[in-house]
Amino acid sequence: MSRSKRLTDADRMEIVREAAEGVSTSVLAERFGVSVRAIQYTLKADAERQTDAAIPVSAVSVKVTAAELEALDDVLATAGIESRAEGLRRLIQAAGGVFVPDAQMAAEMARYRASLHEVGNGVAQIAKQMTQANRQGQGAGSEFTELRLAQMRGLARFILDSADEIDLLLRRRRDAMQLEATAALREFAHAAE
Repeated sequence: MSRSKRLTDADRMEIVREAAEGVSTSVLAERFGVSVRAIQYTLKADAERQTDAAIPVSAVSVKVTAAELEALDDVLATAGIESRAEGLRRLIQAAGGVFVPDAQMAAEMARYRASLHEVGNGVAQIAKQMTQANRQGQGAGSEFTELRLAQMRGLARFILDSADEIDLLLRRRRDAMQLEATAALREFAHAAE
C-alpha cells in the first residue's frame, strides 16, 4: 500500500486525540494511510505547538528590600530587559531549563523546521514511489532514471538535514542563554550577600 496520503488538519487532530488515548503509532499509520514516521512527526509537531502556545496564567509576588530591587533593576538594564516582569519570567524559565529569550523567533524557527520536515518527507515519498515504479517496470521513461532517483534522495536528505541544523541552532542558542541566565542568577546571589 502506498503511504503518500497528505494529512488534513482534522486528521492531525484525530491522530493526537487517539494517541493520547493510547492508540499505537503503527495502528494510526495504518488507519490514516501514512507512514509511522508521519504519525511521529504529527505528534511531535503538536507537542511543540502546545509548548510554543503556552500562555502565562499565574502571578508571582515577592517582597524585597529597596537595595535588592535596585540591584535587580541594574541587572535587567544591563541585559537590555525592559520590565521586571519579563526579567523574572526569564529567570523562572532559566531555573526550569527552558530559557528562551526570544519566544517569537523560536516559534518562527520551529514552524520553519516543521515545514522543512514536511517538504523533506514529501520528497522522500516521491523518491519511494519512483523506486517502486521502477521495480514494477512502470518507470521506463527518463523521469525515473537512477540519476533522478539519486537526486530526489539527495534533495530529501538535504531538506531533512537542514531542519535538523535549525533544531541544533536553536538548542545551542538556548544553551548559551541558559549560561547567561545562570550568570545573572549568580549575580543576584552575590548581590544579596
